[in-house]
Amino acid sequence: MANQSTLRPALSSLLQQYIKLLRSSPKSLRILAATILCATLGGLWERRRRYRKADEGRGRVLVRRNSAIQLKDGSRLIYVPYKKTTAKVVINPTKSTTFDAHRRLFLEPPGGRGFKSQSSLGGGEGPPVNTKPGLNLAFLHQFLSLLSIMIPRLTSKESFLLLLHTFFLISRTYLSLVVARLDGEIVRDLVAGNGKAFAWGIGKWLSVGVPAVYCNAMIKFLQSKISIAFRTRLTRYIHDLYLNDKQAYYKLQNLDGGLVGGGADQFITSDLPLFCDSAAALYSSLGKPFLDLVVFNYQLARSLGPLALAGILFNYGATAWMLKKFSPPFGRLAAAQGRKEGDFRGLHTRLIGNAEEVAFYGGAEMEKGFLEKGFKDLKQLMEGIYSMKIRYNMLEDFVLKYGWSALGYLFTSLPVFLPAWGGLGGLVELAGATAGTSRETDRMKGFITNKRLMLSLADAGGRMMYSFKDLSELAGYTSRVYTLVSTLHRVHSNSYSTPRPELYGAADIQGTLHKGFDGVRLEGVPIVAPGLWPRGGEELVDSLDITVREGEHLLVLGPNGVGKSSISRVVAGLWPVYRGLVSRPRQGGMGGIMFLPQRVYLAQGTLRDQVIYPHTEMEMRADSRSDHELRLILDAVRLGYLPDREGGWDCRKEWKDVLSGGEKQRISIARLLYHEPKYAFIDEGTSAVSQDVEGLLYETAKERGITLITISTRAQLKKYHTFQLQLDGPNGGWEFDRIGTERERSSVENELRELKEKVQNVKALRERLKTVEEDLARVFVTGGEELPGFEGKSGESSGGIKEGSVVVKSGSGTEEHTAEEVTSEETKSGDDEKVPSEGGENKGKQVDLENESFADAVKKGGDE
Repeated sequence: MANQSTLRPALSSLLQQYIKLLRSSPKSLRILAATILCATLGGLWERRRRYRKADEGRGRVLVRRNSAIQLKDGSRLIYVPYKKTTAKVVINPTKSTTFDAHRRLFLEPPGGRGFKSQSSLGGGEGPPVNTKPGLNLAFLHQFLSLLSIMIPRLTSKESFLLLLHTFFLISRTYLSLVVARLDGEIVRDLVAGNGKAFAWGIGKWLSVGVPAVYCNAMIKFLQSKISIAFRTRLTRYIHDLYLNDKQAYYKLQNLDGGLVGGGADQFITSDLPLFCDSAAALYSSLGKPFLDLVVFNYQLARSLGPLALAGILFNYGATAWMLKKFSPPFGRLAAAQGRKEGDFRGLHTRLIGNAEEVAFYGGAEMEKGFLEKGFKDLKQLMEGIYSMKIRYNMLEDFVLKYGWSALGYLFTSLPVFLPAWGGLGGLVELAGATAGTSRETDRMKGFITNKRLMLSLADAGGRMMYSFKDLSELAGYTSRVYTLVSTLHRVHSNSYSTPRPELYGAADIQGTLHKGFDGVRLEGVPIVAPGLWPRGGEELVDSLDITVREGEHLLVLGPNGVGKSSISRVVAGLWPVYRGLVSRPRQGGMGGIMFLPQRVYLAQGTLRDQVIYPHTEMEMRADSRSDHELRLILDAVRLGYLPDREGGWDCRKEWKDVLSGGEKQRISIARLLYHEPKYAFIDEGTSAVSQDVEGLLYETAKERGITLITISTRAQLKKYHTFQLQLDGPNGGWEFDRIGTERERSSVENELRELKEKVQNVKALRERLKTVEEDLARVFVTGGEELPGFEGKSGESSGGIKEGSVVVKSGSGTEEHTAEEVTSEETKSGDDEKVPSEGGENKGKQVDLENESFADAVKKGGDE
């Protein structure tokens, strides 16, 4: 301490010497020094003001464009609206080492590596079922694991909020003791008729009320702040696991079956806030009552004696046992309700996402039935939960309110009826009235003080008992959030295991995905459609071996459902590589690879964001790209009119509803031209574009040096590619060949030769068609309708003609022949026309006109 105190005299001596120097210097020099100092301070202030103004302007621009600034350490600086200006918020990403450290907490059961759950021993079909939510070892493990995320270190913001919350909780307990004593004194002075002391007591009561009210308000405020802080930590942690290069957002629903009772959106938006609110309230509902129990029990033990303390403790134990025995499983009920809420919400989300398709089919009634059934299941569960709570609430209210109040009166009467066992109150009772007061007033003060303490104690005990129910509900929410985080960790680290080996299962991945190769190469890779873990997948293509180098454009052909799009999913890493080796460039940017899916995704944001997706405007400006360059790209894809039509680059709309199908696909090609990767997978990317524009898009992409791998069912795209990969179908076969080989040319020439031969016979077929039409104009069948071109009268056609006969009108008259005669004559003459007669119900009414149909087809072909 002596060494530390030497600093103050040194500073004092320096200041005195400086003042002495100023006094000894000339006045002009002092004025000059003051002027320089004021100018320097004014310049610094003006510089700071300009910086703040520029920062506010940049913040307003970034808020309007929903963008951010990327810092050197990987964190992001975002601006949020605050009052009339903006505030800066720095978001630090979660480190990969943190995920590695936490993986053990979320992928191992509470008992460690040797612990075997019932689901793993049973060898079920689905993923291992989590332990039933409740107050058990699993809940403690889950909550502490999540707590390590919510409070990462002792010096964090959350630790400071909890410490401040604890201070106000202790202050509120102390103020409760002060209020209890003041209550007894005020009643004593009122009974004794001491007006001056009574007025002074009222003044002290009001003065104590101000900090008490402030403490209560701060306790609630800090509880809300803690809940928001917990939710912020968990949400950012989950987002870092959910949205990264591991593509957990895709694999979670398509490869992993761990999330039951809703999708990830249900867990993040509904279950996570409930868990954070319950966790923040848990500290207040357990910490404050526990502190009150300790303090108030100590005070009552001094005032009422050890017998009252023993009775109070026995009452607590009996009440806890009774409520525990008759308490419903609130944890499991909360988890079940969360699952039903997720299912019902999922039905509405599904309807919103497929509203247009449902409207085209007219499936409103069927979807309404699904929604009503989902709500009915949720309603039945909630009614069952509420009916279970009725009996418990009746028992809880009777025990905590009336039972404890009756026991409180018994304990506070001990100093009066059993003064030897009444503690300090009994000693006062045995000693008689104190100076200036009567025995009744002392009894009144003691009773009121003890009653106030008993009421506070009963309130603390009641909140402790109520907290068991809240703790059970917290166990249900904890189980849901822990399931989400553990599933994300499993997907992120690919940590799958199954009780039995499954061919092409999640635990049967033996292939390798290599990033950094100059080209696209698949060596012995089966294309497998994976099933939800732990089930195996279905093989679509058998052991694919292809290599695509720069400039070798590939066209993947085949019927629907044979696995064309599945190849792009395997190369992109969405689906696992079960066998063999997949090599590709690194994703994103120039020199990399880009994937254009069949369904064009249009993000929320401006028109500029649609073209540069997945880049942000911040990344675009950092790469020195301008809006003029984006205009040239839109001109290249024949969309140069969009900025003027929609209101500029900063216009925000629901783009999936504004743009047509062809415009969406051309926006996708515009993204390809903006990023200019070295290789690109295009999955049916021009199916809604006209052929002339389609050719322009392909040629433009090839001129930019992009090697195209197109997935399509249209063979006319061959002219834009070098190689083709033909997938055969359900047998998993495939054929890789260069486009324009001798074999392909010979097959095309043979087909062309056949078509030419058919075209040469068109003239003869037309003459035959004319002859057939003339014959049909002269022929009709008995009992049938008159054929076109027949000039006879209906009366002539029916009189005196036998069934099954045919009437032929010629220049010499009308003749009647039998069907056999007509058939033999036509056969002899070599004509192809046949007029068979049929008996029975038809009675010779049908005519075989196959040649007529063929003649019509030939005629149409010739016209074309």
